[in-house]
Amino acid sequence: MNIEELRLYCISKPGVTEGFPFDEVTLVFKVMDKMFCLTSLDKPLSMNVKCDPEEAIALREQYEDVLPGYHMNKKHWNTVNITGAISDGQLQKWVDDSYDLIVQSLTKKKQKELEELSNK
Repeated sequence: MNIEELRLYCISKPGVTEGFPFDEVTLVFKVMDKMFCLTSLDKPLSMNVKCDPEEAIALREQYEDVLPGYHMNKKHWNTVNITGAISDGQLQKWVDDSYDLIVQSLTKKKQKELEELSNK
């Protein structure tokens, strides 16, 4: 997976926006104004994704390229180095899981707005 494939995958999800709120090299993807994925435009390619705390630890033990979230709450976020060692399908699953965790944390009102966007 390269940066453009990651970007296209993230923005294909309902309610997603992208921007550079921190600096000109950290691309942030948000669903309903809440971050679910961050990536640096610098090399090497990596992404930060939200994760269930127990799963986050298990993934770090299983994959050499999965580390505690850089500049994030390490209990809930993982940094994934995208080196080709992890399949695109697995990377997409982790993006999906992060997106879903954020959607579940939204207020009922925001969830309803997102559902309406999804049905358009």
